[in-house]
Amino acid sequence: MDRAHQGISSADSGFFDRFAPPPAGGRRSSVLILFGPNPAGGEDVVLTERAHTLRTQPGDISFPGGKREPHDASDAAAALREAQEEVGIDPDTVDVVAELPEIYLSPRRFVVTPVLAWWREPGHVDGIDPGEVHRAVRAPLADLLDPSARFTVTHPSGYVGPGFEFDGLFVWGFTAGLLSAVLDFGGLTLPWDRSVERPLPERYQPGGRRDALTQTATEGRA
Repeated sequence: MDRAHQGISSADSGFFDRFAPPPAGGRRSSVLILFGPNPAGGEDVVLTERAHTLRTQPGDISFPGGKREPHDASDAAAALREAQEEVGIDPDTVDVVAELPEIYLSPRRFVVTPVLAWWREPGHVDGIDPGEVHRAVRAPLADLLDPSARFTVTHPSGYVGPGFEFDGLFVWGFTAGLLSAVLDFGGLTLPWDRSVERPLPERYQPGGRRDALTQTATEGRA
């Protein structure tokens, strides 16, 4: 993932400037973008399906992560702690590559730090906290990069953004946008047809979920 980090470092700052937090800031949180070697070959990335009982964004696909606590030494430490609590990932088996520029999620005033990391000693992701996570997967990059798994998500509200679908998982919103950007910066993206549009499934837009139609992320598993 060094290549992704180098790509982000040399990228036009305008990409992250678009999502820069306002001077007033917001509630701090972080997500762990954890890549690692896949047992079947190639590489994978850890994704979680939020518990269906959560008040906000139930069932959405996200990266492990959540709110930064006062005792967390850094945003990376917060992301590692959350990943351990949510899916049982041992922080000692993970190498942090970089803390990426902050992204502001205006619907809930979260300032999110994406933490790029490599799973040096990968293991299972079945040690989930059922109160926060329905399931976790190590998604093969080959599946995510397959052009047939990629499309543009739309909604009558005007929302438009990248999407992925594989193994029954529909990835959209903040998670899909951030994942797409990291793959782009790493030079991994294969050409895909952005004119292929798919409407946001109804299961991701229950009544009152206006926030989900703009930017969806992990906001502390509220």
